[in-house]
Amino acid sequence: MAVDVKIPTDLWEEDAEAAITSWLVSDGANVSEGQLIAEIMVEKVQYEIRSPGAGTIKIGLPVEAVVAKGGSIATIS
Repeated sequence: MAVDVKIPTDLWEEDAEAAITSWLVSDGANVSEGQLIAEIMVEKVQYEIRSPGAGTIKIGLPVEAVVAKGGSIATIS
């Protein structure tokens, strides 16, 4: 069963969008639940994104892509 990697809706207070600053894993890599997989930036503040599950990651958005709270950035299957 696939699990979407989404930007948490409570990660920051404003309605500003985030930019993906780096992927810390490669597309197709095996990841563990809770593993640090990406970093995003909102108004010069860096946030970490952790894997919501274990499996193979399929990256959906490239570095520098803009994403809103709740937006999906990858899938883990």
